[in-house]
Amino acid sequence: MRTYLSALALAAAIIAILAGCSPGPKGDADPRKAVLSMFRAIENEDRAQLAHCLDFESLLKSTGVDYALKTDSPRVFGNPEEILNDLLKGGLTNQRWLAMQRIVDKSNQSGDSALVDVSFVDKKNSIQYLNKFGLRKVNGVWKIYSFSVKDKT
Repeated sequence: MRTYLSALALAAAIIAILAGCSPGPKGDADPRKAVLSMFRAIENEDRAQLAHCLDFESLLKSTGVDYALKTDSPRVFGNPEEILNDLLKGGLTNQRWLAMQRIVDKSNQSGDSALVDVSFVDKKNSIQYLNKFGLRKVNGVWKIYSFSVKDKT
């Protein structure tokens, strides 16, 4: 009986982890949920959940823009661990993002790609940073591939 309950608890934990970035019953969840799940993982120091929400291959190729906000020159990350360390406690991006109010606004979805409007509000200095997070579906799961997509409009 104890083995059955342990297996059931493990299955429930796995489902909870995957729920944030994975598609809904029709395979077409709102990409905003993946962004919200990422912020929740950052706040909760949940490295596994955070890794599940990110497209590391694409993030590692992004060298022209630093997503930490207010940096003089873009930082370059050499591997997924460096990105995770930056987004979690002690990382520059973590410190800057969590110091501000985060607003996850509308999404614009086109097939297996989406842009999600994300604002960071520095209330102390009355500054708002507007961003578009880029997401794409990878094996049916929304993954964040960029924290700063240039709008083509």
